[in-house]
Amino acid sequence: MNTLVSVAISPSGTGDELSREVAQVIKIIRASGLKNRTNSMFTEIEGPWDEVMKVVKDAAFVLAGKGIRTGVVLKADIRPGFTDMMTSKVDKVNGILGGPDEHTA
Repeated sequence: MNTLVSVAISPSGTGDELSREVAQVIKIIRASGLKNRTNSMFTEIEGPWDEVMKVVKDAAFVLAGKGIRTGVVLKADIRPGFTDMMTSKVDKVNGILGGPDEHTA
């Protein structure tokens, strides 16, 4: 069943700058082959439930497996019969507003 998740996987206790640790997480997600999109606070992943959850586990454990305390915040949207929710949901809102958000890069 198609699933869209928004996930934040965060290392803690490793210093003030965590970009390198976050990059390790994002590398696992991007290598999964599932549709994904990263912004400054979350990464969205879309695909079959079991595949998405495996990617979340693998991405979290890349840090936890190194002894780094790792927090995971996850929100899931399971909508039977729908695909491409990552873009179609945003497109619908932008259509109502009259075009894409001018503040996105």
